[in-house]
Amino acid sequence: MDMSVFDLFKIGIGPSSSHTVGPMVAARRFLVECGPLDNAVGVEAALYGSLALTGVGHATDKAVILGLMGETPQGVDPDAVDDKLAEAELDGVIKLLGTKEVPFTAKTNLVWNKSSSLPEHPNGMRFTLKLADGSAIERVFYSVGGGFIHAAGESQARQSSSGGDAPIPFPFDTMDQLLAHGKATGKTIPQMLRANELARMPEAELDAGLDKIWNVMRACIAHGLITGGQLPGGLNVKRRAANLWKQAQDALASDNRANDLPHDALHQVSLYAMAVNEENAAGGRVVTAPTNGAAGIIPAVLRYYAEDCRPSDPVRGVRDFMLTAAGIGMLCKKNASISGAEIGCQGEVGVACAMAAAGLVAALGGSNEQIENAAEIGIEHHLGMTCDPIGGLVQIPCIERNGMGAIKAITAASLALKGDGTHFVSLDDVIETMRQTGADMQDKYKETSLGGLAIHVVTVNHAAC
Repeated sequence: MDMSVFDLFKIGIGPSSSHTVGPMVAARRFLVECGPLDNAVGVEAALYGSLALTGVGHATDKAVILGLMGETPQGVDPDAVDDKLAEAELDGVIKLLGTKEVPFTAKTNLVWNKSSSLPEHPNGMRFTLKLADGSAIERVFYSVGGGFIHAAGESQARQSSSGGDAPIPFPFDTMDQLLAHGKATGKTIPQMLRANELARMPEAELDAGLDKIWNVMRACIAHGLITGGQLPGGLNVKRRAANLWKQAQDALASDNRANDLPHDALHQVSLYAMAVNEENAAGGRVVTAPTNGAAGIIPAVLRYYAEDCRPSDPVRGVRDFMLTAAGIGMLCKKNASISGAEIGCQGEVGVACAMAAAGLVAALGGSNEQIENAAEIGIEHHLGMTCDPIGGLVQIPCIERNGMGAIKAITAASLALKGDGTHFVSLDDVIETMRQTGADMQDKYKETSLGGLAIHVVTVNHAAC
């Protein structure tokens, strides 16, 4: 496996890993690889397929411009984005990588090809740098989900940012191979994944990186639980997590507990997930896990583990959770996809649910076979889920889907832990089923907003007018 835990978990901004994070990375990489920009006189970005169809709602236009300016998803200040873009648009110029100034406006230099796609993936981009001598440098990139990108004709294996070429002690391309390593060595899945990471980096660096990811996730939940108001984009969707969280906390503090119900704890888990995805929809700081559209599930289940499961060693448990979850995400990305534009929301919320379920089982000391079982349950019950965001915005049904996905992950983990790990459908089989289901799914259900809820709700609203 040529991926690292830090390839699956990346700090960035909302609202989309494939439509915001990936295009920002691609735009910046294009200019960096062009070499010196002294002779540049102009730049153009053409967006294709899903990027064009839902790009405005996913802030793809903003992401591309920021990338051309030299910004990175992990480094850009979310609170400064609008002012930075407004200033550039007002001046009619852009500073390429923050240095070379050329004429640029979104209206003239961004091209939206909504009726055509590029051959390698639905999320295609073509960048053109115009030079003073009349020549041009052109290159095509694809945003393939979870913030991963690759250039046309380039192997996706190149995408590992953490020493993917280093030999690892437990190589695996399938869960069967990982389970076989475990049986041969007696090691757990988190132990093996840790060993693989340590072949690329020192242990202190690994643990510091995992802890940083968890801290960003926790901060995202915390901010989402106190932030109200309305989400941007034109649907006038109100943020609900903060108000619902206040209601839940007021009820806990009340002397009258007669109306308490056993499932109130799970209600809180849903709010953790929704808080993250409201932050994501607002363009805030989130962790891609494995995508932005599904970013709330893993943080929600991690907080549930850390606060409600009474772990004896929460630090170790959180790290084991994250390593295990990343391993499941690697398998799904390699053998199917984590791109909603490629296989629908089953590849986003479904994969995140499987990752969280497996991570929870690992943190709670489950066997390798129970970990595999939990991940399989998580994906199996999301098979066929479409990606049909209303208005091209990562709001409806995405935010609630994260809340439901977190609950499903806990249920899957519980079912797996109550069993002995034996089950009928293997994780490898269900991942392959997800891949085939995505291939069979009509394009209108794959992050185009041309089918499903996106069309039905718009049609109903128009009819009511």
